[in-house]
Amino acid sequence: MPRIAGPRHDAVIVRSHVTIAAAMDLAPFAVGIGLVVALWLAFLIALSIHRPSRDQVGQMLRFAPDLARLAYSVLRDPATPRSVKVVLGMLIAYLASPIDLVPDFVPVVGSLDDVVVGAIALRWVGRRIGVETLRAHRSGSAEGWSLIARVL
Repeated sequence: MPRIAGPRHDAVIVRSHVTIAAAMDLAPFAVGIGLVVALWLAFLIALSIHRPSRDQVGQMLRFAPDLARLAYSVLRDPATPRSVKVVLGMLIAYLASPIDLVPDFVPVVGSLDDVVVGAIALRWVGRRIGVETLRAHRSGSAEGWSLIARVL
């Protein structure tokens, strides 16, 4: 069978190589998406296994507004390091965002993802700038600080 030469034939070959190359470039992205989905499912399973009582959930949900006020206060302080400001800005954006790791319509654990993400960020910030600095910036009830202190 004779080989057909010409611009149309070469263009088809080049396009097919580009498509294969583009698919190979997406492989690490697909693996990353798969890992994120697997971690999300593990998070959901862990929350469903260790489901807190209604009293604990109520305390944790009251923790979120205190956490947002504390994060905003520390964020506005000029002495706060830039890395802490970035983390706190991302935390405030996450708390304000309607997109959550666990949808809010899931009973009991739906609202807890804000608390878990906030606790992780707060623990990191507390280790970076110190508990006393956080205590100086806090506003809210003594009960709210006791919850924050338990996280730290």
